[in-house]
Amino acid sequence: MENWREWRRQQRARLIACRKQIPKAERENWSEAITSLLIQGFPVLQQRSVGFYSPHQGEYDPATVMVYLFERGATLALPEVIGLHQPLRFRKWWPDAPMREDAYGIATPHDTEQVNIDAVMIPMIGFDNQGYRLGYGSGFFDRTLAAIHPRPLTIGIAFELLHLPTTYPHEHDIAMDYIVTEKTIYYLNNGVLQPISSGVCASMNTLK
Repeated sequence: MENWREWRRQQRARLIACRKQIPKAERENWSEAITSLLIQGFPVLQQRSVGFYSPHQGEYDPATVMVYLFERGATLALPEVIGLHQPLRFRKWWPDAPMREDAYGIATPHDTEQVNIDAVMIPMIGFDNQGYRLGYGSGFFDRTLAAIHPRPLTIGIAFELLHLPTTYPHEHDIAMDYIVTEKTIYYLNNGVLQPISSGVCASMNTLK
């Protein structure tokens, strides 16, 4: 696509508007389904340092999953923006952790210890059949994933109505390992998303 930046800008606006217009009851049902799939499909996260996010502009709220994993011994963290063109820094989170709002109005832990994550849940404005996400355009998550070695397990989260045929990915874009919607868990297999059951996913991400 010749003018992919403008196409993405238009899609962001359209999909954010769609996400904000989801009726409350429907959002609650979809969110419960996503929570269930995350808990059932990824038992290994109970043994990991997991990066999450503070929900923004109608994104799925992962608070229930965060508490569930925290109670089972996982180390949890939330991202902090440290510079416009720099990777995110993850700071430790727990239910009573001190919080502040960053320059974007997003909640982040206040001066807690830095965490090296080995798995991360990533919100998506949209996603495509090849596992690529449409984000807000700042590139924070792509820069962060490129900077972490070994690369963490990536789990994108979105509602199914945000599923696009393509996002016209470019060389800096990084595909998700898994994407979870209220409909199913998608697994990236040979560059193509494939729906799998929570049981199959759990067998691939079992407790050691």
